[in-house]
Amino acid sequence: MPSTGPNIAPEKLARLGRLSIELPSWGFADTGTRFGKFLQDAAALTLEDKLDDAAQVHKLTGACPSVAIHVLWDLADGDARALMSAAQSRGLRIGSINPNIFQDQCYKHGSIANEDASVRRRAIDHMLASVEVGRAVGSTALAPWIADGTNYPGQGSIARRKRWIGEALREVHDAMPASMQLLVEYKPFEPAFYHTDVADWGMAYVFAKHAGARAKVLVDTGHHLLGQNIEHIVSFLADEGMLGGFHFNDRHYADDDLTMGSIDPYRTFRIMLAICEAERALGRDLPIEFMVDQSHNMKPKVEAMVQTVMTAQELFAKALLVDLDALDAARGRNDIVAAEECLRGAFATDVRAALAAWRGARGLPRDPLAAHRESGYEARAAAARLPRKRASGGSYA
Repeated sequence: MPSTGPNIAPEKLARLGRLSIELPSWGFADTGTRFGKFLQDAAALTLEDKLDDAAQVHKLTGACPSVAIHVLWDLADGDARALMSAAQSRGLRIGSINPNIFQDQCYKHGSIANEDASVRRRAIDHMLASVEVGRAVGSTALAPWIADGTNYPGQGSIARRKRWIGEALREVHDAMPASMQLLVEYKPFEPAFYHTDVADWGMAYVFAKHAGARAKVLVDTGHHLLGQNIEHIVSFLADEGMLGGFHFNDRHYADDDLTMGSIDPYRTFRIMLAICEAERALGRDLPIEFMVDQSHNMKPKVEAMVQTVMTAQELFAKALLVDLDALDAARGRNDIVAAEECLRGAFATDVRAALAAWRGARGLPRDPLAAHRESGYEARAAAARLPRKRASGGSYA
């Protein structure tokens, strides 16, 4: 008889069942690099296509009930309530609201840190409008990415830009409903080459503290310098009550759109373990957002998202297998090897068969990726979307 994998305690499976992972609408559309866009026949063309793809991932995994939207890309001229209805009809809800204050030409020299007060006002007003979208659809998070920075020494006053950002985020925070969090994201570089205004978790922490009680830090697992200890940051922020959520992805060099765990699964496991330890200290689930931020230009969109969700579940299950009592006992006697072996043993455990059985018991496909490939969804989506793309003048053969 084939092995069913490790015996995962019911309370740990229950926690795994509460792991809800938000999908990004933009992750289903045609994307590329700075140098060009790579096209896929089945990639989403409209917001409805994106919601269909997200619903497919949720149907297969049972773990993705919400979809993050980018206001400029998804709702530029749309009706927020119609959007909510479209999501609900597919068994989904709208998750985080992502303003876009980096794409328009007026943001060439920055948005809320721009020397031009009228540009700063435009960026703030867009974020305030995004708050109203969130209010209309029942979103619990506003997640702006502040891409502001400078390319050359002397180009801007770093201190003055800091103050402008702080003032803007405070105004936006104060306009949010009580049910909404402001998630402050950071990135050490890109697109700016000399300095980035929100470059690390400490700066994001300061901005969040200044903004107000419902502002927290958003940790994007790809937005760190090489070699940075992300689980250290996660543990620190969680202990401070300042961890707002994650954008999950992976990267090897400097970009951050690879599927979770594809480069360094042990690092992602350690991040998951930091969450488990924080939850034990808190005595309940952390009130944070688990979100995916990936834009796949090589892998098929839906398959990549299913891969990421399955990997998240596998690595979270491995983290839940760590015997935290034994780990603390080893720490207490300064037994470094025993402490590390608590992690290594859990990470080395193959949980795939156990998770397949767990999914089956919940009425889900035991292997979501295989079920997706067998479903013919990709071919049907391509058949429905490719004629529309050709009619719209896209560069399709």
